[in-house]
Amino acid sequence: MKRTRVALALAPFVLLAGCGGVSGAPPSAAPQTSVQPTVTATVTVSPTPSGEISEGPGEGELGPPTTTREVEVRRTTNNPPLVLGARFAKHPGFDRVVIDLRGGQPGYSVRWVPKLVQDGSGDPIDAPGGAYLQVTVTPANAHSETGSPTWVGGPVFHAGLGNVRSVVKTGDFEAVVGVGIVLDHRAPFRVLEQRNPQRLVIDVAH
Repeated sequence: MKRTRVALALAPFVLLAGCGGVSGAPPSAAPQTSVQPTVTATVTVSPTPSGEISEGPGEGELGPPTTTREVEVRRTTNNPPLVLGARFAKHPGFDRVVIDLRGGQPGYSVRWVPKLVQDGSGDPIDAPGGAYLQVTVTPANAHSETGSPTWVGGPVFHAGLGNVRSVVKTGDFEAVVGVGIVLDHRAPFRVLEQRNPQRLVIDVAH
């Protein structure tokens, strides 16, 4: 597959203030405004298909997502960041899932899958739904160097939002962390990268 080199401007912006559901890590306090020099990272984005990737406006300026196309961003690092947990909340027109990170920004993909399975074993995960998004974060770990989990609990975290039924920890193996999003029905989504602190955000329309 032909790949396109894309430069993404990594700029901070306002995090959601009311992300109520928590799986693993407590919500991080985020400033209402933040200014710092723009840092540019070169990543590879899969152009077929390429979903919405945004780093600009805050939550209050965003409407519901408009595309169901899958997203892939590739990055490499010698020090994989840690996944601390996932949070979720309902917003007007969409649900938001936030993956909290410590360290740099990893690569990731967000793809439609027919069901959720445990990474490594391939065993099915009991999380009924009408549609499934598989988020693969890599390079990243959900455990410390001593093997202690940094994302505790689960693997299934009940959400019960407008469309998101639950969030599932599907794996933490060989610098790959899996996060499944169980939906009531297939709907448009977008991916946001946020800074200070590091987060990966997936919004799914109701």
